[in-house]
Amino acid sequence: MGLLDILLGRSKAVPPNLDQLFQLPSAAITLETAAGYRPTGSGSVCFKAAEGGGFTALREEVDKLLALDNGKLTSTTDSYGFTWLVRQTAPDDLETLVTDLHAVNTSLVDAGFGGSLLCTLVNFTNGSKPLGLIYLYKRGTWYPFAPAGADRRDNATELQIRSIVGADLRFEADLSRWFPVYGAPGL
Repeated sequence: MGLLDILLGRSKAVPPNLDQLFQLPSAAITLETAAGYRPTGSGSVCFKAAEGGGFTALREEVDKLLALDNGKLTSTTDSYGFTWLVRQTAPDDLETLVTDLHAVNTSLVDAGFGGSLLCTLVNFTNGSKPLGLIYLYKRGTWYPFAPAGADRRDNATELQIRSIVGADLRFEADLSRWFPVYGAPGL
């Protein structure tokens, strides 16, 4: 970071550490033991497509990923224009889910679209309530998201989850960055 960046109040983004996804299986054991949340087998990678030629190249890369995986990934676009690449595995196969999500992320980063990545979402449930653990690329941190109906969230559960698995995952300290992902696949 240069002097001009300091004077203008700009800071460098934390580079994404995609290997943090591999910490999730051990955190899932803690989460199940302490709070009763189990993986659903569903996870997704979210990105924002750029305009123009960048969008075309990104769409081609996504289409290649979809074609190479023999139908393991599906693609959907939410009401905000974000694209979600969704992977479904058996609920007890979290390691495969995490490996596949890591491969998608790595493929997009290697193709030059790391700046388009928003988050990775892995879904959990306690049998009656959904929970998402979300990895933010631009921050290099995790946070929980517990939807509680249409456009509502359960903040108490989110804070409880952070306290339960906070030693296993690097959580986002700034709670204002715990963005809701209403309508995300699997939640």
